[in-house]
Amino acid sequence: IGCRNQKTFRPKKSAPPGSKGLQLKKHIDATLGSGNLREAVRLPLGEDLNEWLAVNTVDFFNQVNFLYGTLTEFCTSLTCPTMSAGPKYEYRWADGITVKKPMEVSAPKYVEYLMDWIEAQLDDESIFPQKLGAPFPHNFSDIVKTILKRLFRVYAHIYHSHFQTIVNLKEAAHLNTCFKHFVLFTWVSIWNDPELTIYFSLSVLWWIVIAKQWVFSHFWQEFNLIDRGELAPLQEIVESILQC
Repeated sequence: IGCRNQKTFRPKKSAPPGSKGLQLKKHIDATLGSGNLREAVRLPLGEDLNEWLAVNTVDFFNQVNFLYGTLTEFCTSLTCPTMSAGPKYEYRWADGITVKKPMEVSAPKYVEYLMDWIEAQLDDESIFPQKLGAPFPHNFSDIVKTILKRLFRVYAHIYHSHFQTIVNLKEAAHLNTCFKHFVLFTWVSIWNDPELTIYFSLSVLWWIVIAKQWVFSHFWQEFNLIDRGELAPLQEIVESILQC
């Protein structure tokens, strides 16, 4: 694969040896290896939800980092002067701290800012604790939602602006598998059965389909990690994934 911008294509993040994150990562790899993506997004019985969100967020960061890294010689400030997903959707950058007013930037600059911003949070132990039993911040799920929402925008840009290049690089199957995993994880329901066991289960849209054959239980609640409107640029792809 072609040369990669080292600023954007950065080393893979990994959990420290002996950590809970490393144990969960092994579980993810094992379930992904079985080819059952729906099982791979399910919270393992007895595991902490925040730990599960954390290790998967790192995994999705690594996946998007690799996928976009294959495109850096094709996605430039000349070919992609704005960060967009087709003519209707443009994404402007702001991190709320150093850049408070959203600013228009090229796609590669947006991804660079995004990866720097995510990496800084992943490395901040007050947000993503590395020690077993260390507490997560009270707003951790909101932080994860923002990270995943912005990672989705990279997928949207890749599909709209660079999919043919991905095909030419013979990376289409990998892209589609990664995106399917991402979609199934970010659109899920959390179930509480009578034993109060939590399951990280199927997407909300998928549940609507199977609900025709099942009676809704008062034990379930939606847990959407990405708002429905944010998925609009890839709506058809998302719906096909969730209904297959």
